[in-house]
Amino acid sequence: MENLTTVITHEHIEAAYSYEEYRTMLDELLASNQTTGPKQTPELVQITKLNIQRMHRLDKTAVLHASLVEKLKLVQDNWIWLVILEAWCGDAAQFIPYFVKMAHVNENISLKFMLRDENPEVMDRYLTNGTRSIPKLICLQSDTLAEIGTWGPRPATAQQMVMEHKKNPQMANREFTEMLHTWYTKDKAQQLQQEFEELLVKWNHKAYV
Repeated sequence: MENLTTVITHEHIEAAYSYEEYRTMLDELLASNQTTGPKQTPELVQITKLNIQRMHRLDKTAVLHASLVEKLKLVQDNWIWLVILEAWCGDAAQFIPYFVKMAHVNENISLKFMLRDENPEVMDRYLTNGTRSIPKLICLQSDTLAEIGTWGPRPATAQQMVMEHKKNPQMANREFTEMLHTWYTKDKAQQLQQEFEELLVKWNHKAYV
């Protein structure tokens, strides 16, 4: 597989957050009734609070498939998984604890978090259908920062639900969001993990030759 050039620099990586740093930042912002990004509204702050509760719960309850764990263990190169997100993004909160658990399986995978609106030059390299949809995970070679692949912003079924809603909304955005998160709850990251199993075979192709 040919690696692709990227706009991401070592300076971006150095400025990115670990999971612990990201969670600490959110707690500090919420202490002042704020969230990330330039837009500050009571609704976004409340969503951020719900996202923290969701991540806290999933930190404790998320379980990885044994087959996914085995594929993660096969990664021998040093990778960086850089996740572009914002604290008010409900989709991101559904997946972050799984990214954390995946990275913990193999010390060769370093997980970092970058805020979308503070890094438009990076976000605009990873648009989805022309939009700045998040979360977006970029897999990079640690030394060269060559791009290995990407995932996001959602598992395929959820993304299809979002695209259909945007084209022909049958319900209010708030109602649709509740329906989407109901799907996440029922799916329990099954599709997310299946997609990462497939990506790991592609990204770590040397292990399967």
